Amino acid sequence: MGVAKAWRFSVISANLALLQHPNGNVLSNKHVCWRLRSSAGQQRKPISWSLVCGLMLFCLGLISLFTGHVASDLEWYSQRLVKRSLYFKLDGTTKGPIDIWKSDYAKYFYGCSKRGRKFPHAVREKSSRGYLLIAASGGLNQQRTGIADAVVVAKILNATLVVPELDHNSYWKDDSDFANIFDVNWFISYLAKDVTIVKRVPDKFMRSMDKPPYTMRVPRKSPPEYYLDQVLPILSRRHVLQLTKFDFRLANNIDEELQKLRCRANFHALRFTKPIQELGQKLVMRMREMGKRYIAVHLRFEPDMLAFSGCYFGGGDKERYELGEIRKRWDTLPDLSADGERRRGKCPLTPHEVGLMLRALGFSNDTYLYVASGEIYGGEETLRPLRELFPNFYTKEMLAKEELKPFLPYSSRLAAIDYIACDESDVFVTNNNGNMAKILAGRRRYMGHKRTIRPNAKRLSALFMERDQMDWDTFARKVKAVQRGFMGEPDEMRPGRGEFHEYPYSCICEKPLSEVTDKSGDPQSEQVIKWRKRSKEEESASLGDDNEESFPD
Repeated sequence: MGVAKAWRFSVISANLALLQHPNGNVLSNKHVCWRLRSSAGQQRKPISWSLVCGLMLFCLGLISLFTGHVASDLEWYSQRLVKRSLYFKLDGTTKGPIDIWKSDYAKYFYGCSKRGRKFPHAVREKSSRGYLLIAASGGLNQQRTGIADAVVVAKILNATLVVPELDHNSYWKDDSDFANIFDVNWFISYLAKDVTIVKRVPDKFMRSMDKPPYTMRVPRKSPPEYYLDQVLPILSRRHVLQLTKFDFRLANNIDEELQKLRCRANFHALRFTKPIQELGQKLVMRMREMGKRYIAVHLRFEPDMLAFSGCYFGGGDKERYELGEIRKRWDTLPDLSADGERRRGKCPLTPHEVGLMLRALGFSNDTYLYVASGEIYGGEETLRPLRELFPNFYTKEMLAKEELKPFLPYSSRLAAIDYIACDESDVFVTNNNGNMAKILAGRRRYMGHKRTIRPNAKRLSALFMERDQMDWDTFARKVKAVQRGFMGEPDEMRPGRGEFHEYPYSCICEKPLSEVTDKSGDPQSEQVIKWRKRSKEEESASLGDDNEESFPD
């Protein structure tokens, strides 16, 4: 839209300049054309500055059209660019070193999901529109998003939510129920003021029904209006309704109070059971006993995941054949160019590439790594380069071999243990953009913007391919440059960007100025205060541009 504005503004300005006579008379198109044709043969006249300015604006419009940079609305941009650069530019430079272990500006923000005073209280079970049954889908973290969204949908419908049913039939093949993974009593009590939740539909009510519960699947990313228009009438008529394959079935951008309810459900109500919590905390404690700080690396490098990506990872004909055979499981997958996918940043980093990125960012080889992963394609041979770069390499199997045995048959419970160890880490790194990476990134933002590194895969892939053509210092400098904006800083979270579960912008608040001020006279605090005051003054002087949701990309 900005490009269109710039183009329209420059063309109109140029036309006005061409049509405006120096004496103030408007010329017809005929006269304008005549003047342009005959100007070369006439005596040179004084330059019309309105014409020059018009032509300059016209050129700027062309530049903005072909480069994507908006040349108009300068006031709008100046206000937002000042805000956008706060975190990296408080010291007057965008090239200063970044603390690789924590964000310097995380202390100015906090997670805020408290219900508003006017937010309606939960409707009692007998007064609700009916019982809403939810069948979640996917792995643990995909189901987690579905459960949080189900709470919001129940609120929208004024329904009584039945504790969601977990997926037992997907690739993960885990027959765990909700109560095996999450503290169900805590879940019900924590959300009691918002939504009425029951463990099951009362038997007496079920026996009185003439027909079995109605089952339906709603489209992905459905807005609240869809639920009110299409789902509520069925629920009101049938009284018991089941929504199947419930993953990402609620729109990303909804009312702010409902977003905060999403956060309460995800970040507070979904608490793991005591056995999972205890073992997860034991892993964290054992990592910290060996080193005060540690990095958690979430590696997705399973054969099926690699096959699905359509990428090539350097394993020769053997790899191409094996992943090609696995890829045949999906009939609808298109033929992809492995090189093209890598250039587009669609390929997960290899364990070796993750290690190179971390070392280039400045993590030394005595740093402790907790690696959360499933089956690694190529096994120990694939992991060896990462182990050589970081010898202090640990997994849950290495830290709790005996204690882990009761959990081994259950992939979701194992994923929950990894979730805790990753969440509690000082730095979280991922080689992919999967559900666990997104969910943990959102939680770590909400819990204080703990350092969370996601690879800029598109830019890094080019560097990895050129690695042999540059020395280490040059490579490290370039990695640091391309990773700016991918280090979990507060300003990376922009309203409307990505999935809400990854960027929970409605649930992140700035601390009051009185709390921001550092009693020790921290110059960063003083700069933040000055910036906020200037920012508010600019906002109050703006001419209606505050309704824009996000920065243009």
